[in-house]
Amino acid sequence: MRENLKRMFKPCVRPSGHTYVVAEMSANHQHNIERAEAIVRAAADSGADAVKLQTYTADTLTFKSDNDCFVIKGTAWSGRTLHDLYQEAYTPWEWQPRLMALANDLGMDCFSTPFDETAVDFLEGLNVPCHKVASFELVDIPLLRKIAGTKKPVIMSTGMGTLAEIDEAVGALRSAGCSELALLKCTSAYPAPPEEANLLTIPHLSQTFGCIAGLSDHTLGSAVAVAAVSLGARIVEKHLTLSRADGGPDSGFSMEPDEFRRMVTDIRTVEKALGCVSYELTEKQKENVALRRSLFVVEDIRAGEKFTTSNVRSVRPAHGLHPRHYNEILGCQSVRDIPKGTPLAWDMLQC
Repeated sequence: MRENLKRMFKPCVRPSGHTYVVAEMSANHQHNIERAEAIVRAAADSGADAVKLQTYTADTLTFKSDNDCFVIKGTAWSGRTLHDLYQEAYTPWEWQPRLMALANDLGMDCFSTPFDETAVDFLEGLNVPCHKVASFELVDIPLLRKIAGTKKPVIMSTGMGTLAEIDEAVGALRSAGCSELALLKCTSAYPAPPEEANLLTIPHLSQTFGCIAGLSDHTLGSAVAVAAVSLGARIVEKHLTLSRADGGPDSGFSMEPDEFRRMVTDIRTVEKALGCVSYELTEKQKENVALRRSLFVVEDIRAGEKFTTSNVRSVRPAHGLHPRHYNEILGCQSVRDIPKGTPLAWDMLQC
């Protein structure tokens, strides 16, 4: 069940390792367990390595208040209170063992984002393979220490995080026992404009903090996610829904199953294309070496006649002398009659 996760945290022998693709369910279940299970099945059918849930309630994440500071502004959920949004969006905890079992049966990992210490304890009781830290919780140092204390791998999104804040969060995790860490570049906008993705941050995260890096992607479409893989992303997380037309808090920036499937296919293609640093001929290239240029006699030449720019050219295919010898053979004499169309060889000339 957890081989993909283990492989992801294992050092990559080649630059193009297996990208761990995570389907984020978030609120797209719309409080219907059958729909939630259908999303898990769609994730498996689309080639995802894992399904991610969220473990919170409205009351563990915020509290009910109409005070203006609890009213959301400037996002897709503007005008709603935090408590109202999270009450609609949360995934019932009693569903989560069932969803995890289904994911495992379908060959995927299933883990979750805990948003408070009780959620960490709950998920540990389910023996999740790892824990996810959401961008908004990057600054919750006590929660990070609680998560790190489980000794499980941690995948942390870094949306809105300054370099100093990320450094503080990474330090808190590592000092509390986290030895396997992955950081995800994330733009915390819903949807996120591609021009704000700043994908070049991905290799910088990996180099700066000595860990796996990836992308938690809220842009529309798959182009940004696929590009991230070409820059070294080892994890790609995207929201998945059955249909955006069904609505819901996260539907507007979620992928439908056929889109998710195409993204995974493109990611796997990019992985193959990245390969490794190599100047060796591939088997397919070897078949075409004979079509390179070489020196050919292009006009009939009599014995004793000199080779000139008029009767010798560098053309395809590669059956004659290497083109590097072109200037060297000019002015040499032919030792015999040579019909045009003959590949030039050393035993035909005398210099």
